[in-house]
Amino acid sequence: MNNTLLNLTPEQFCDITNACSDGRKYALTQPDMAAVWDNCPRVDWLLWIAEKIGCTPDERTLRLFAVWCVRETPLADGRKVCDLLTDERSKNALVVAEKYATGNATNQELAAALAAALAAALAAARDAAWAAARDAAGWAAGAAAWAAARDAAGAAAWAHQAAHLRTLIENPFKEANQ
Repeated sequence: MNNTLLNLTPEQFCDITNACSDGRKYALTQPDMAAVWDNCPRVDWLLWIAEKIGCTPDERTLRLFAVWCVRETPLADGRKVCDLLTDERSKNALVVAEKYATGNATNQELAAALAAALAAALAAARDAAWAAARDAAGWAAGAAAWAAARDAAGAAAWAHQAAHLRTLIENPFKEANQ
């Protein structure tokens, strides 16, 4: 872990690590980096901070976290992300990824599940592209409303994921600031 980054103010941390403008704006609302960590509303920012200070979870933990995100991240309509997986190849890839993380699937099984899930994704993308082209005029009319709903749902999903990630990685700044 990079201990030199643990005792910095949010402004110093953002300067040294070249934080993005939105992340910097958020961080500067917090009194210290421990609060930045505890209150961060975005999982991608938490993972970025963890990488910068050298406390990224191991591959197994990250893989299980990714599986958890698919299974437990809520959507605006009350479903979860995994409910969007309609193709059995995609559902199987999730199961195999979890088995792999727990040592119950081989590299070959993981690769095969990934290849099958990618084939399913390509087929779905092709079908979606045809549908989008067919419905372009109607879609354009609702695009702004959809974008606003997506952004709100995305923020809630990130916060949900960030809260879970904080259960996997203890606040690395708390001990440094005591």
